[in-house]
Amino acid sequence: MPVLNPSARPVPLSPTLAINEAIARKRREGTPVLALGFGEAGIPIHPSLTRALADAAGRGAYGPVAGSAAVRAAAAGYWDRRGLPTDPDLVVCGPGSKSLLYGLMMAIGGRIAIPSPSWVSYAAQASLTGAGAVLVPTPPGEGGVPDPARLADAVVRARTAGHPIRAVVVTLPDNPTGTLASEDGVRRLCAVAREHDLVIVSDEIYRDLVHDPARTVTSPALHAPERTVVTTALSKSLAAGGWRLGVARLPDGPFGHDLRARLLGIASELWSSAPAPMQHAAALAFTEPAELVEHVDRSRRLHAAVTRAVAGRFAAAGADVPRPEAAFYLYPDFGPLRDLLREEHGVRTGADLTALFLERYGVGVLPAGAFGEPADALRMRVATSLLYGATDEQRLAALAAPDPASLPWIAAGLDRLTEVLADLQAASGHVLSPAVA
Repeated sequence: MPVLNPSARPVPLSPTLAINEAIARKRREGTPVLALGFGEAGIPIHPSLTRALADAAGRGAYGPVAGSAAVRAAAAGYWDRRGLPTDPDLVVCGPGSKSLLYGLMMAIGGRIAIPSPSWVSYAAQASLTGAGAVLVPTPPGEGGVPDPARLADAVVRARTAGHPIRAVVVTLPDNPTGTLASEDGVRRLCAVAREHDLVIVSDEIYRDLVHDPARTVTSPALHAPERTVVTTALSKSLAAGGWRLGVARLPDGPFGHDLRARLLGIASELWSSAPAPMQHAAALAFTEPAELVEHVDRSRRLHAAVTRAVAGRFAAAGADVPRPEAAFYLYPDFGPLRDLLREEHGVRTGADLTALFLERYGVGVLPAGAFGEPADALRMRVATSLLYGATDEQRLAALAAPDPASLPWIAAGLDRLTEVLADLQAASGHVLSPAVA
């Protein structure tokens, strides 16, 4: 039998995928589960997209590394409509924005500054490149964008130590907190990036899922266009995560063209080209026909209603809950209950708390430590979108419902969550406060 090299660096399973496996284990054990750990959009794919995919199923040939002319032109139009004029020649298509983000990190080189907290894969991918990540805390309410002053300090320290930071990743809106950074925060971040010559990689995969349609996402590409890369994909707003199709918008000018050449070289060795049938469907998606715009709008309303309802249950239990502003995430903080949790349940870390949720109650959530926060932080990411139903019939009903939280299957999940939170506090005699609307 071959022997593995003991000095080789182990790569653990992504926490967001590991929680899925843990939930599956609980189900096999016969435990009723509440799956709140995995960031899947939880709605059916629109029929027009499945028809487009079926129409292109016979396209089996390799295509251009950058993607087909049709999908790149459609993606350019998507960004044009959002105030970001885009040259299709500076669009690169890949098998999901996750792959593109990794390719970009390799192409840019050097250490990457990432927000704390932030999506689990940024730091993991930076580690895989060999350069590593530098975590920079986000200001309160500014999830997804590192504190500009702290970022500047981190850049100076890293360069003094001989390990320069060359890029900063931002997430607009944010995963895990479900919040959206302000225009002022983004503008100040751009000023620091320009002063210290950093590339900005702006992950805007949740851009179309801001709960308030009147609120605008301020992309760094508006304030630092010469150094900002923007990525997005079909997996969140159109719930096509399994299709693995993403696009990157590179900056115009010499730097953008050089980065494109580097990224295409990396892509040619990693994935050759994105799947041709998926590109055909994506070209339709990014042209945004009226039926898809309405579909996304309905999903946005559904995400907003259910995340508000779930946030209310956590707030009623005494957790601090930043108001969810986008997508299907919230980030409750059980710090106010730290003493109770330690005395009654032996909880000292975020991992202790989420293990308690899973093993005792069958509730799958992820600890703040998975998102780059200290181990003793009692925050957790809660993903609400798998509450929408167990079948497409239920999920479609949730999409159409004026009050989805009142549907029996969603209400049952909310009530189960309330039971769990009440039981956590039962030994101390703590009484739940009224739910927050």
